[in-house]
Amino acid sequence: MSRSATIDRQTKETQIRLSLELDGKGESQISTPVPFLDHMLTLLARHGFFDLTVEASGDIEIDAHHTVEDLGICLGEAFKKALGDKAGIRRFGRGTMPMHEALASVIIDFSGRPFLVFNVDMPKAKVGNFDTELVEEFFVAFCNHAGANVHINLAYGDNLHHIIEGIFKAFGRALDEATGFDPRIQGVLSTKGKLE
Repeated sequence: MSRSATIDRQTKETQIRLSLELDGKGESQISTPVPFLDHMLTLLARHGFFDLTVEASGDIEIDAHHTVEDLGICLGEAFKKALGDKAGIRRFGRGTMPMHEALASVIIDFSGRPFLVFNVDMPKAKVGNFDTELVEEFFVAFCNHAGANVHINLAYGDNLHHIIEGIFKAFGRALDEATGFDPRIQGVLSTKGKLE
């Protein structure tokens, strides 16, 4: 059974079509008006071993906020849809990633209850033309729409590109672990009998 989803989100601010295949090879085709985010989503797919296609446009003449947030919404919805009832998945995943001088870790629980802990101090407001505060906005949107509890912690780091890249790579590793199957799990991994 294919664990995949396609999300089509059309608003007055953004137009996004996103396709996700959980059991992929880490291949991606990403086209958004925010090149730095294209790079991060490409890393995310590669290190999470899922296939991701994104076509997006948005009102970046204002700023990139709506586009980045809505991409987080769409990715969260895609994971929620592709996981279905979550039967057999590990549910929990973690990734720790060194990126030069930076060390980032991400822990995720597909509990059905959204919550984000974001312990990341960004040393500057921008990396290139990208507003670094949008990283947290992306993950808030993902959590709320995936129904996931995500903890992101930066142990240390000075270079903004390295910090953010480490986070997205670690997120990919955590997603891969959490969405993978464990043959010992019957139904869902919860004493409640459901994850929602």
